[in-house]
Amino acid sequence: MLDMLDFLKTEGVQPRILSEIERFRGQFPAEGALQRRVPVPRYLYYGREIWEEAATALLCGENVLLVGPKATGKNVLAENLAAAFGRPSWDVSFYINTDAATLLGTDTFADGAVTLRKGPIYQCAETGGFGILDEINMAKNESLAVLHATLDFRRSIDMPGYERIVLHDAARFIATMNYGYAGTRELNEALASRFVVIDMPAIPAEGLMKLMTREFPDLRPEYGTHFASLFQDIQKKCDGGELSTKPLDLRGLLAALRLIHAGLEGNRALELGLVNKSFDDFERQLVLDVIRARLPEIIRREDVFA
Repeated sequence: MLDMLDFLKTEGVQPRILSEIERFRGQFPAEGALQRRVPVPRYLYYGREIWEEAATALLCGENVLLVGPKATGKNVLAENLAAAFGRPSWDVSFYINTDAATLLGTDTFADGAVTLRKGPIYQCAETGGFGILDEINMAKNESLAVLHATLDFRRSIDMPGYERIVLHDAARFIATMNYGYAGTRELNEALASRFVVIDMPAIPAEGLMKLMTREFPDLRPEYGTHFASLFQDIQKKCDGGELSTKPLDLRGLLAALRLIHAGLEGNRALELGLVNKSFDDFERQLVLDVIRARLPEIIRREDVFA
């Protein structure tokens, strides 16, 4: 299993930060059943500066808000941070009907008595976990108001009818948000002030190459370069307004590579992973044109993988 501290050393993260993370892990070890909640990342986030900013903020006791467009690795970094700090994590996916009971817990019956069925925020607070709040600006601002005392200097949760809980010293919250998705809204100013905000940059070609090579060790370097350049070509057209962000799908690119690895012809795999993510015929043709300009008409498995 990959040791995240070794990975961070290879990324060039400052030794002082690494020693502080190691000290944090020693001070707050995950024990018993909590160990099963410590993430084992499949994908790694590549980017020394972002790693240093996020890790330093968490070491200082801050909560982190990762803001950026699609395919910048927000969720990957959030999971990686929980793994690097050795903390159990709870993933909370926000949506329009998210309310206090969803986040903190609700009353239920057990053995003939009313008890609290604890929500993910409550469990994070109690055990010192990392709460990953995915697309936090999808939820109604009024439902998120219950987090104000949890996320600021009070670091506590008041549940009516139950004892007040003070957050564990290791508890942290990492939120992600993307302004471009349907259903998102402006984040409440009071809530935003409770995070330090990291603006996530687009993944560079070097990072894409590392990501693909780790997932596919037998990927030929020349094709790795082609696929990384293809993704950046699509990204530039999205930035310029020529394409929507639908075909800008890093998960789709990796899925296409898996299909090619399994033997499907490369252009058909790219259609399934990238082109067909758009439901507009004109846009699909534009994406196909970008692929044709970068890759040959026939892409065989033996061409792409050693």
